[in-house]
Amino acid sequence: MDFTLHELACLDAVVTEGTFQAAAKKLNRTHPAVHTAVRNLEQRLGVALLDRSQYRVSLTQQGQAFYRQGEAILRQAAALETFCEQLSRGEETDLRVVVGDLTPAADVLPHLKRFFKGWPQTRLHLHFESIGGPWERLLAEEADLIIHHVDKADTRFEWIDLTNVTLVPVAARGYLDVPVTRQLTPEQMRAYVQIIIRDSARHPMRDYFVIKDAPSWTVADQHTKKALIVQGMGWGHMPLYLVQRELRSGKLVSLEGRHFKRSKLDIVAARLRGRPAGPVATALWRYFGEASIGA
Repeated sequence: MDFTLHELACLDAVVTEGTFQAAAKKLNRTHPAVHTAVRNLEQRLGVALLDRSQYRVSLTQQGQAFYRQGEAILRQAAALETFCEQLSRGEETDLRVVVGDLTPAADVLPHLKRFFKGWPQTRLHLHFESIGGPWERLLAEEADLIIHHVDKADTRFEWIDLTNVTLVPVAARGYLDVPVTRQLTPEQMRAYVQIIIRDSARHPMRDYFVIKDAPSWTVADQHTKKALIVQGMGWGHMPLYLVQRELRSGKLVSLEGRHFKRSKLDIVAARLRGRPAGPVATALWRYFGEASIGA
């Protein structure tokens, strides 16, 4: 069946406006041109799409069925036109962002939502990675930007400070058989299961806070790690923002002391230094430079 987008657009205008005259005005066409386009469409289909017996035309039963399909084609055509305009302006159609496991997602995700609402034609590919995963993706140019902590002395990265995260060693109250004092030693803790995050990097580089030769369980994310620790199934270092409530209520106790200390990490937006960036990636970088993100 050979019909044109122009004919579909004329039919759509007549249906939405109610008259050929109003449709012609909406499309900036002449009344005869719109009438001819719809008539040609009906002749090709061999059915009457419009009921012209009243002042305001309406769809016939067959016309309603055809119009539903035609609306979908017009939407796809409009999206394709916008896509082509985006390509002609050099705007990226896809952007890859990796969020690290320690990042306070509740603080960061609303900013991504707000930004991409202003760039609706750019598709966000959002990935969540742990430990070395974000760095590996960025260095392999599999990400345009990461939100994670980085070695700020590494000149391969350029970064923007967003917030910071405090890590605290914790265990469920009653989990340890030894007194929880500031003199607690790694040797004493070697008998207890340590819950650690699995590095999502293909080639892990280092471990954090892991006691050598101690039994350990690995999990994929901080929320699972917290759940196991709260249930008394192990201990580990947790972001303070995730366990503040449990520490206040007494479900968890801090193991901080001479040997187990809290630490603070800067969460940054990072990209590869010197790597060309398109308009959308540049706008996102500028957005994070001006954003106020609280821990």
